[in-house]
Parts: sequence; C-alpha cells; structure tokens
Amino acid sequence: MASGYDRALSVFSPDGHVFQVEYATEAVKRGTCAVGVKGKDIVVLGCEKRSALKLQDTRITPSKIALVDNHVCLAFAGLNADARILIDKARLEAQSHRLTVEDPVTVEYITKYIAGVQQRYTQSGGVRPFGISTLVVGFDPNDKLPRLYQTEPSGIYSAWKANAIGRSSKTVREFLERNHQDEMDREATIQLTIKSLLEVVQTGAKNIEVAIMAPGKGIEMLPDEQIEAYVKNIETEKQEEAAAKKKPRGTPTAAILTRE
Repeated sequence: MASGYDRALSVFSPDGHVFQVEYATEAVKRGTCAVGVKGKDIVVLGCEKRSALKLQDTRITPSKIALVDNHVCLAFAGLNADARILIDKARLEAQSHRLTVEDPVTVEYITKYIAGVQQRYTQSGGVRPFGISTLVVGFDPNDKLPRLYQTEPSGIYSAWKANAIGRSSKTVREFLERNHQDEMDREATIQLTIKSLLEVVQTGAKNIEVAIMAPGKGIEMLPDEQIEAYVKNIETEKQEEAAAKKKPRGTPTAAILTRE
C-alpha cells in the first residue's frame, strides 16, 4: 500500500500518513541511545558512544552531544550527517538572536526553531525529513529552572522531566518512569542517567558520555574515570540487590504417612 504514496513528501496516504516522516522516525530508532534527566538545579545528558575504530582519531570525531550556545546544548539520535547540519543552523540562529535582540536565546525558543526547521523539511519538494530526534537542555538567562525538550522528525516538540531517544528508547523510558523523582540532587541525577543507559549499553563505561548543565555555568563533560566509578557502584548495587532477593533454601521435610 505504501509504495504508491511514499515517493513525494507532499502526498498523504489514504489513512493520513506521510510515509517519508515515518521512515525518518525509523532512522531515529536505529540510532544510538540518548537520555536526558532533570534534577533540582541541574540537567544531565547521557549518550551511548559507538566504539571507535583502532586507527580513528577520537579527539576529532564529533560527539553525540553538541553545544548550541553557552547555556544550551543538545544530544541527538539518528543520522549524524543530518544532525551536523541541524546543529549548525541552530548555532547560527542563537548567534543571530544575540546580535539582533542583545539577549541569549531561551531554551524553548531554540527548541521551537529546531522543530520548525524539521517541520519545513516535511513539506518541501526536493528534500527529505531530517532523520534525527534531539534532546535540548539548558537554563534560560537569569533563571535557575532546568529545561529539557525533545524534538521529532515531524517537527513536534515537547517538554519532559526525563526522556530517552534512539535504540531501545521505550525500555529506557519505562525505567525512567519507575525511578525518576522530583527535586533530585546532582549525584542522584547523574546516577539515574548512567543507570538508565546501562539498561541498553552492555559494554559499560567506555561507551558512555555524560554532559552536565548547571545555572550560570557552561557545559561540563564528565571524565571517563568518574563515569567508570559510577558504573562500578551501580553494578555493585545490582549484585547486592540480586543477593538479597535470593532467599536461603530450607531443607525439605518429607511427611511420612503410616497406615495402621
């Protein structure tokens, strides 16, 4: 059924779908996982890194977490090349806003702009939708309230307390729903982010990167040694919980029936 309606962006299928947008969403689901979690006065982004090749220079290879402005950064899941173009557009808009209005952008403003660009590419001829979803985090100027937004290939954007995008995002989101609490401190927020990523990342600390945003400060990338320490603590906790669940088995007593 789809083959007759998926060749042009501006053609709806009879049941109201734009198939090109759904294909872009599928590209997001195949991308590496990214998680965003809000705490009391902090917001944390965590991403699954792909393993670098032996001869690859990891210092120059682009990260899954990108700075849009001093107070706003984003993580993405999906096609890296599409992300690079969209991030460049967002950075240009942030600097243009600074020059024109003489104020930094708010997190919602830049999220709305990114979502607007994504939506325009769902209805223009000769182009295709961006195959990425983004998690945009940061703090508004002179405000200590953490912000976390998600954008989708269709151009939808929404605000969240915690969310996940990319591979196995449904599993991670369900984990966040069970474990997220309001007003979490810095340690609890970082720990929840890493713990949720470990639901899908089997290789441990070497394939995880974490960025922290706090009010009035720039982006802070968590060093590998600290991530490894968090992972070890989480694994120890899991082992202790598993040991606690195993109850010691009592010796079975056989009932002896005697007939008179």
